[in-house]
Amino acid sequence: MALLSNLPDLAAQARESLLRRTVSKPAPSAEADNASRQLASRLQDQLRIPTASEPPEESTRVRIQDRGQFLARQERWEELSRLIRGADNRKVATHCGMPHADLLSLGARTDVVLATEHAIADGFTPSLQGIEELEDVLAEFPDDYAIAEIVAQTHMDIGWAWRGSNWSHEISDRNMALFHVHFDRASDILGSFSRTALASPLLAAAQCALVVAKPQPAMHIADAYERLIDLNPANTAPMRGLGNFLLPRWFGTYDALELEARRTAARSNPVWGNGGYTWVFLDALRVDQGAARTLDVDFFIDGLRDILYLQPDQHIANLLAAYTGITMSPARTPVEAPDVVREVRHAIHSMFDHILRENLRELHPLLWAEADLGPNPGTFLPPRGALLRKGRDTALNAIATHFKNDIVSGKTLDFSQGGLTLSAQG
Repeated sequence: MALLSNLPDLAAQARESLLRRTVSKPAPSAEADNASRQLASRLQDQLRIPTASEPPEESTRVRIQDRGQFLARQERWEELSRLIRGADNRKVATHCGMPHADLLSLGARTDVVLATEHAIADGFTPSLQGIEELEDVLAEFPDDYAIAEIVAQTHMDIGWAWRGSNWSHEISDRNMALFHVHFDRASDILGSFSRTALASPLLAAAQCALVVAKPQPAMHIADAYERLIDLNPANTAPMRGLGNFLLPRWFGTYDALELEARRTAARSNPVWGNGGYTWVFLDALRVDQGAARTLDVDFFIDGLRDILYLQPDQHIANLLAAYTGITMSPARTPVEAPDVVREVRHAIHSMFDHILRENLRELHPLLWAEADLGPNPGTFLPPRGALLRKGRDTALNAIATHFKNDIVSGKTLDFSQGGLTLSAQG
């Protein structure tokens, strides 16, 4: 993927999106070009929304993950294990439900996993040094479930790097064999801690991750994820993962997806209302058009409203604004999509207006950049600065396009802690 440098600024996007239909000649006159520049300049004054330079949810996740990476690099394994076990036992999580234990583990294995992913993406055979060194650490702490989880998850991450996300028949025999080798080793490691997994969300998540390599994963996937979700219903990642793996391209069917979404909503109702249904379908709809065929769109939208009401957080508001405004944008619906898909996406996109008016107070650009990149961004992501610029431009352009008539008529859009206000310029 090419680096996202030299991104168009808001003025350029404004000219394209707001004036496209007003320019009738192939080459605009000097008068029309001047009007374009004036409108683009005016837009920057009329659309006022603060950008969070360090959103609390994102900064907390980065800080915890970086701590895990630092302690692993310093080989301070006992301290790292103590932090992970403490966070896991107390179920400490970020404000939006991401467990600290998961983030510490992710940071601890980041160097080894990224080196492997980059080598495979470049067509090279990755070095085994990193995983062998982690195996040595496990040999030193054989009864430590936090260390065992780090090493097992590293094996699974490496296995996924070899397998990729394609359909099984598209993967070479060699890559599939390496996938199973690493998952078999992860299974051996975690086998000693099966009883601990009954009370540990960290190990329950690892057991969920193992299911994909079982001979008949479809028989186990729902039960494994149910246990994990029930241990920590505030964490939405397992709900989203369940929805993805219940797609036909993995281990389920559309009917199974709809059933488990309803069951998840019922069990997580005290935390999310009907939002459990929405979380399970969120990524499934993003990667597979067919999921729209069994979706109860009214239930899904009720879930969106419940999520926004029960978790009035700007991370959630930006996530769902980007999802409804970018991911579900009619402009991004494939031309060949059947009518039912178009209708579902249009209905979900209609919530964009509600979120902008009632929930959005500030921009978190990385969430918008993620939505713009789509479900398969690739291994080599742009630098963080480029992602921030891309996310901000994507968000502003989507908001400006949505309120195009108000902006053209001279109104000012002011997003603040009190909500969105539209007022005529003085």
